[in-house]
Amino acid sequence: MNKIIPVASVLVGLLLVWYIAAYFLNAPQAIALMDPDDARNFWLVVQAAFSMDRPVLPTPDQIVFSLADSIFDYPLNSPRNFLLQTMYTAGTALAGLAIGTLAGILFAVGIVHSRVLDRSLMPWLIASQTIPVLAIAPMVVVALGNVGFTGLVPKAAIVGYLSFFPIVIGMVKGLRSPEVMQLDLMRTYHASQAQVFWKLRWPVSLAFLFPGLKVAVALSVTGAIVAELPTGAQFGLGARLLAGSYYGQTMMMWGALVLASLLALSLIGLVRLGEAGLVYRRGGRL
Repeated sequence: MNKIIPVASVLVGLLLVWYIAAYFLNAPQAIALMDPDDARNFWLVVQAAFSMDRPVLPTPDQIVFSLADSIFDYPLNSPRNFLLQTMYTAGTALAGLAIGTLAGILFAVGIVHSRVLDRSLMPWLIASQTIPVLAIAPMVVVALGNVGFTGLVPKAAIVGYLSFFPIVIGMVKGLRSPEVMQLDLMRTYHASQAQVFWKLRWPVSLAFLFPGLKVAVALSVTGAIVAELPTGAQFGLGARLLAGSYYGQTMMMWGALVLASLLALSLIGLVRLGEAGLVYRRGGRL
């Protein structure tokens, strides 16, 4: 209860600010659309501002009803169904996350076990994150398209580029986290490098992998949406955002944003569930 009240208070405050902002942004347009001969008062203007078909800022209830209409009034295979769009974006995000996770782990293992890779590769990995993903996304699409890779592959590559960095940083730190005494003990038992990795470094690094995965999941959803913009995709939340901006469909844009947030939260929840399962399997500690 002590946690619910502060969260609920912040949520109520945000909703109040949202409705106030929606009124002030929508009211001028609502007044312009009203018949000048009709009687006007504050509540009529409020009602008009909160019921516009194309509001400047839709209210939360408008977004919820718009999403409900999209999901329940159209078949699942219809492009108008937002659930189908979310599934496409989720597929891209998960494919790219798998690529980013695998690449991050492999890079981390190489960096930890090779001083040359540590000194030569790590600075470039850090520098690569200074390049805006919006700048490289079209280049990735064109480059991979010229060698025959279209569709999911370019989008997954963009997501993988965006999501692998928190994985590699977390895993490098995790693989280096065993204490000197633990490493000396393994050497005392004449453990090979592979045994040290699988029996000491890898189990310890899992405590650093899951926090990195949570960050990578959020970045993967962002990357999937960004990757859909330069590819001219017909499906996905990014495509809905682009179509909404072209045709002034603010309801479509806000619906895509809300579902993208819910998708990221759901994927983070799955990561936390996997982390909790591993903690339970290890007897209460990671």
